Amino acid sequence: GGCCGEGSDNSAKACAGPAQGGCCGPAPPASAASKQNVVDGVKEYYGETLQSSGDLKTSACTACEKPPLEILDIIKKIPDEVNSKFYGCGYPTPLGIEGKRVLDLGCGSGRDCYIASALVGEAGTVVGVDMTEQQLAVAKQHAEPYCRQQLGYLESNMRFLHGYIEELTTSLGLKENSVDLIISNCVVNLSVNKDKVLEQLHRVLATGGEFQFSDVFTDTALSPEIQSHKVLVGECLGGAMEVEAFKSLAKKVGFDAPALVSQTGIEVHDKELRSLLGDAKFWSITWRLTKGGGSAAGAAARGKSAAEIH
Repeated sequence: GGCCGEGSDNSAKACAGPAQGGCCGPAPPASAASKQNVVDGVKEYYGETLQSSGDLKTSACTACEKPPLEILDIIKKIPDEVNSKFYGCGYPTPLGIEGKRVLDLGCGSGRDCYIASALVGEAGTVVGVDMTEQQLAVAKQHAEPYCRQQLGYLESNMRFLHGYIEELTTSLGLKENSVDLIISNCVVNLSVNKDKVLEQLHRVLATGGEFQFSDVFTDTALSPEIQSHKVLVGECLGGAMEVEAFKSLAKKVGFDAPALVSQTGIEVHDKELRSLLGDAKFWSITWRLTKGGGSAAGAAARGKSAAEIH
């Protein structure tokens, strides 16, 4: 789950820049076999190839904007293994979520779940979903001692489910309208069925709820070669989502207009990767989507209209 962390200096470098972004760009590779190859490749990349964020070949998804001090303080309490095995492109968890029911899509080793666990308090709940068993094992292993010893809870307020983010209400058994906040961190781009992901999370989100996610976006439709390239997909560039398609899909699924929370330009310096990518531009962007209006306070504090992106 999640995507990237610190990468090598001579590969790709995330830096400040203008942004346009979106979700769900071009259609995934056509055949069922090629889709399954992408899924299997992602599982292998995050379950076996990567042992820590230091193994990444690019920094395309790296979180280069500092989170709020409150979140920085929480991260210091999170076990080292959870932090080192987490790959993400931002800090999608908003403040002011005490008592909320949180769902983390593609939670990986669980860093964002651990952050949310502290922010929602003992009365709140956090559910993490991931398809990579090796990552989930790390998340599960440290949950109870973290909640008891670091947060002072009687028991863990987190639970972790093994499965696919496209199957929240089916094989994973999550109830409709059962979640107040959904977060994800450089994960939606890894899905070969982004339409299904947004439909499923809209279904489990309660009216007035929010989906806040950090991910990689591009300004153009990517070729099938790029979309199936093992390293580019694993490093979050191959499945990057295109702006206009994202806004159209969000509206089609039933969300309110997307609000931009933060944006960071991505420059790819690796010559071979840059050549494959052509003139495509990439950004790491955190978006906020609401179902039925969301919280007015949250909208004012955390988001601005997608129309303001340029």
